Amino acid sequence: MFVIIGYVVVLVAVFGGYWLAGGKFPVILKAAPIELAIIGGSALGAFLVGNSTKVIKATLAAVPTLFKGSKYTKPRYMELMALLYEILAKARKEGLMSIEGDVENPHDSPLFQKFPNISADHHLVEFITDYLRMMVSGNMNSHEIENLMDGEIETHHHEAHAPMNAIQGVGDGLPAFGIVAAVLGVVKTMASVGQPPAVLGQMIAGALVGTFLGILLAYGFVSPLAKLLEQKADEGHKELQCVKITLLASLQGYAPAIAVEFGRKVLFSTERPSFQELEAHVKQKKA
Repeated sequence: MFVIIGYVVVLVAVFGGYWLAGGKFPVILKAAPIELAIIGGSALGAFLVGNSTKVIKATLAAVPTLFKGSKYTKPRYMELMALLYEILAKARKEGLMSIEGDVENPHDSPLFQKFPNISADHHLVEFITDYLRMMVSGNMNSHEIENLMDGEIETHHHEAHAPMNAIQGVGDGLPAFGIVAAVLGVVKTMASVGQPPAVLGQMIAGALVGTFLGILLAYGFVSPLAKLLEQKADEGHKELQCVKITLLASLQGYAPAIAVEFGRKVLFSTERPSFQELEAHVKQKKA
């Protein structure tokens, strides 16, 4: 929603200022389709050349999510930590083997089904259950599991940044492609040097539209998407860190309530629930 609002603000500010300065829109409207075809086609070609199939697919999948609000909200984090608390409390009360069924079949587990927002996230559930399975096996110490967690989180972070880098690369190239379109317009103008000054002026103005559109698309539309995608990737990284800290605290012998508190403290302050909020939510889910 805010992406669309931001785009509208950019367009109103740019073209509103141009109109207030006495600018004529027919010049831009006449040249824009051809210039956009040159700039957009070149940018698309460079995007396809500069990225692997895996990154291209990831980017195409990531772009629609940018027009939605962030899923990493305080209610989601409270559900996550309530789930972790219930799993760890069950393991502490009944033994680690008691959660084996929940770990092996999380989608059929009554514990996971109580938290539909978390259960619907396949990657997050897989991350939780993989390390709970290692804890159940009892053959690994906390340092070994922590190293594995760090490696997986780093891999996830790298993969999440690949679409961002691809989009940023397109944004960085758009001003240059705008210059290419402008140069082609100048070449066309120079080939028509015998035309009247009024005609030449229209042709030069049309050529400059290419530079204008390249810069506008880069800094007003594409590069902001890359920054937004980076922020979303950082939020996903923080969620996995929360799970990591909670499970490691439990593995080191802390009570479930304390382990969850460890995880709560690593969250961003804007989404971090207070101790009282989390305690009340956990009690509500238990009830």
